Amino acid sequence: MPSIPASHVRLFRSMVDYVQIGDYLFVHAGIFPGRPLDQQQVHDLRWIRDEFLDDERDHGVMVVHGHTITPDVDCRTNRIGIDTGAYRSGILTALVLEGRARRFLKTGESVAA
Repeated sequence: MPSIPASHVRLFRSMVDYVQIGDYLFVHAGIFPGRPLDQQQVHDLRWIRDEFLDDERDHGVMVVHGHTITPDVDCRTNRIGIDTGAYRSGILTALVLEGRARRFLKTGESVAA
């Protein structure tokens, strides 16, 4: 049975659950709406879906997230979903922020699932 190298375990343990830069919050899955950032639960940051995706309230920051695959970037007034399913679509999407401007980079070719 293969094991995870100790260096990988150390890397995973050293990771943060979110990063805030200016008006942008970068997180894996999303946040629990209405809960202050310092009171967010790790489980929600990594796994939340519907409560976050369906919420239209202003979160106080623009939340940039993945975890929920969409065919293209999902830009809303309170969040930006950039998970285009690279593992199955071959399309990896990134958000580029320059001053107040934002644009998206995509790589790879779409392949049948």
